Amino acid sequence: MCSCGCGGSHKHDELVPMVGVITDIKDQTPDVKTFRVVSPQGGKLFEHMPGQCAMLAVPGVGEAMFSITSSPTNQEYQEFSIKRCGSLTDYLHTMEVGDEITVRGPYGNSFPVETALKGQNLLFIAGGIGLAPLRSVINYVLDKRENYGSVEILYGSRSMQDLVGLDEIQNDWSKRDGVDVYLTIDREQPEWDGHVGFVPSYLKELEFSTDKTVLVCGPPIMIKFVLAALQEMGFEKTQVFTTLELKMKCGIGKCGRCNIGSKYVCKDGPVFRCDEIDELPDEY
Repeated sequence: MCSCGCGGSHKHDELVPMVGVITDIKDQTPDVKTFRVVSPQGGKLFEHMPGQCAMLAVPGVGEAMFSITSSPTNQEYQEFSIKRCGSLTDYLHTMEVGDEITVRGPYGNSFPVETALKGQNLLFIAGGIGLAPLRSVINYVLDKRENYGSVEILYGSRSMQDLVGLDEIQNDWSKRDGVDVYLTIDREQPEWDGHVGFVPSYLKELEFSTDKTVLVCGPPIMIKFVLAALQEMGFEKTQVFTTLELKMKCGIGKCGRCNIGSKYVCKDGPVFRCDEIDELPDEY
């Protein structure tokens, strides 16, 4: 879909920045905000698939790659959950509804929602801001519920306050038929009556059956121990997908900074099956 006002008469060019208008900002955690962005004419800027990314820029400040956290099934807007961790993200966190940014994309491949995941029981495992890339997939699956089997979501963070999208998790996802949600935080808090412990440990406690395809995203150390736990439980690496979105740079593989061995994450990823990651050199 083109947002330039031409009525869709020319093909969208992912290299050309498009003006995006911020229409909503939601404080998710003390250092994460979700920005809702539309074209100046209304509607989302371009089509994408779950797991793809976009380059967000503020002229004169900088640009960076972020996951598109909204589902492609949403035609009204696109959302980006952004953690404050540098000069650009600090600036973005000061922006207000009505402000404009530029957006180009989408970049990278996507989770195989219409191929390998279709018809499968799905287990989503996320830690911290790692829920953001998986949120697009989860909502895509829930909007096309008849195409997938059971949905189980295991999500953890340092504290209750650091759980991204807790309102959506508790008031939407957990109330859907055929969806089970398991939440955990690292340390006990007086106001928290749920599970306490790290995600990999909780994963082993839950003893999921191996008749599932698994999607994992979170801090690298969490992913490392989650993969080890899954193997202990009997899962094959061919059943597990993850995203290396943090390795994406220019989006098209031209700058060369995203390469891991012979792979360019911007072009070959960011979504990889875990047996494919095993083929990458140890530098990852």
